[in-house]
Amino acid sequence: MSYHDSALLQKISVEICQSIIAIQKQQPEFLIAKYRTINWQISTNKSALSTKFTAILSQTQSWDELLQRLQSSLKAVLVPAAFDSQILSDLISAVEQLNPENIDVNTNHLLQRQSASITILLLDAENLQLNTNTEKFLTTICHCPVQVKIAFANWSNRGKLDVELHERGYDLIHVPAGRDNADGKMIAVGSSIHERYPHVKEVFVCSSDKVMTNLCNTLQQNGILVYQVTQHGENIKVFNSLTSETINYSLKPLPEIPSIEQFLLQMKGLIKLQQKQTKSYWIKLSILSKLFKSKHQLTISQIIAHHFPGKQAKDVFIHYPSEIVVHQIDEKSELYVTLFEHHQSKSENTQDNSQQEILTSKVLYPINSSADLEQAIKNILTNLSKVDNHKSVDISILASKFYQQYGKPITEQIKQLKIGGSFAKFLHSCHSLQIQQVGKKWEVGVKKSEL
Repeated sequence: MSYHDSALLQKISVEICQSIIAIQKQQPEFLIAKYRTINWQISTNKSALSTKFTAILSQTQSWDELLQRLQSSLKAVLVPAAFDSQILSDLISAVEQLNPENIDVNTNHLLQRQSASITILLLDAENLQLNTNTEKFLTTICHCPVQVKIAFANWSNRGKLDVELHERGYDLIHVPAGRDNADGKMIAVGSSIHERYPHVKEVFVCSSDKVMTNLCNTLQQNGILVYQVTQHGENIKVFNSLTSETINYSLKPLPEIPSIEQFLLQMKGLIKLQQKQTKSYWIKLSILSKLFKSKHQLTISQIIAHHFPGKQAKDVFIHYPSEIVVHQIDEKSELYVTLFEHHQSKSENTQDNSQQEILTSKVLYPINSSADLEQAIKNILTNLSKVDNHKSVDISILASKFYQQYGKPITEQIKQLKIGGSFAKFLHSCHSLQIQQVGKKWEVGVKKSEL
């Protein structure tokens, strides 16, 4: 058979797409950065990906060349660590099974594997339906390969579901029309499954009917690890009978993760909207989080975890002091954010701005003492007052400006100088500065006598 056979290439491309979707859902860090934010579950993206791989593989002249081309193509999409994952291992195995030259070899190999430990999937197709992505997800949970899949239903009123499941390797058991007939047959077959398949070690019982609890208990009594799979709205829950742990799997398409630049623009838009609606300068991050999730179907934490694993929103915003300012009275209080915006006078031109930047850079002396730190803060406040014509500045804006100029949080600088107390306490100790509390925030400015 020619390796340009369209049906064969289509099957291989489908396997590739399913694996990439599974990786994006379970281990997105295995995808190269620029491909992580693409929603591969969308039909247009999936079709484009499938077409691309089909075109690449169609140029090969032998099976070995096809496998080599497949590996090199995957390297353009995945990071090296991905090739040690179970998902990629399963993909290569699935593709190998499609080798038209090794039908006899594959058959013998399958017979040999029957003597090894296996997993069986039992599906009440009248009660629960598993798509290929969900099924692939289940294979990542069990320890033994899924060798047997059996679906129960009255297939006469299931449309083309029987054809689809048959193509996916299911054994189909037909039951007469009637309430709970599929349940009864599945319980009967499942209760004696260990007799027909003595090497079964794990079983997926896929049904949301509570009556399946009896089947699960029977299987456990025979030393079989049972995974009870149920559907709750748009979520699939998998209960592990051994550990009593439940794993959740969302059936919703994975929302596209925005780039960090897009995320900051989205956040700034929400902050401006809230400032306009509430007439408040500072906005609670908790409120923004709810609004963001409602609007974009993603949480701020998900985006932060995607781009900055192990970091929190506060940590990330601190790295963008020219965009967003963070304010927190103490570690236990709520986090507030606002926008850092310069309101330059119309008389200023580009040359004036350049000269001011040069002037600012000249006063960045090393900070080796509390006096040096006070002078640095005084310089920042003086420059800010020239730009915005404000006599006092919120200390969070001051802290952000300090970070922007010196590349470190001001709290870190205080610790390095071994100055006891908080940032606000240090400002109180500075003779050239005047600090006052306005509502819940602190504002600081340079004393008139020091100007």
